[in-house]
Amino acid sequence: MAVALTIAGSDPSGGAGLQADLKTFAAHGVYGTSVVTAVTAQSTQGVVDSFPLPADVVSAQLDALGGDIVVDATKTGMLGTSAIVEAVAAMIVSLDLPRVVVDPVLTATGGGNLLAPDAISTLKHELLRHAWVVTPNVPEAEILSGLPIRTLDDVKEAAERIQRLGPRAVVIKGGHLAGSQAIDLLFDGEQMIEFPAPRLPGPPAHGTGCAFSAALAAGLALGCSLPDATERAKRYVTGALRHRLTIGQGAPLLDHFWESRERS
Repeated sequence: MAVALTIAGSDPSGGAGLQADLKTFAAHGVYGTSVVTAVTAQSTQGVVDSFPLPADVVSAQLDALGGDIVVDATKTGMLGTSAIVEAVAAMIVSLDLPRVVVDPVLTATGGGNLLAPDAISTLKHELLRHAWVVTPNVPEAEILSGLPIRTLDDVKEAAERIQRLGPRAVVIKGGHLAGSQAIDLLFDGEQMIEFPAPRLPGPPAHGTGCAFSAALAAGLALGCSLPDATERAKRYVTGALRHRLTIGQGAPLLDHFWESRERS
């Protein structure tokens, strides 16, 4: 069985963070393993507080896992602090972790910083060069590229700028851009590939970025090419959005197991 690793913070609502990553892995038939970077106090209504772990505790978790289980793909999410970003980057190298998908989690959907401001530079210059692919949304891509993004042409320029920071490829998710289509863009250093889907009505859902990057990592763990894994992730998140759940008083959550429910 293919195995994927998520390195991320917790989310008590189950809609984002490592809980959502593990659900997404399971939905794709991939065995999920996890390393906790932070404990958050949050719900569907937003983040109340977050408590990053000491960086050496994150490293110890990775070291223990790496000495026991061979993983087929790796996904990073909320890292919290510059020290954790540095520790994760170092462990990716020392453990030779494969097919690294970096979800540059900077803020929560409901508001609140999930990465310390001084850690953004560390992420750009220490972690991204180890990534197979980095998956920012538009606001995150603006921060990483230093470019205001209003159009698809802006997205393409931002992808080129981010790719020059070192990742093999960049996927910028288009959910924040205006228009009837939500267009995700993959740039691998040579070609630009667009992945459009009709924009769905309703309020933004919690955890779409986590689900997309985890689904992409699952596809890579299963041996898919990067374009195929991106297409699968796009289709999965679109379906999970279409079947979104309202179980709290804030943002709706994705139905991570919508495909199995449709088949039953």
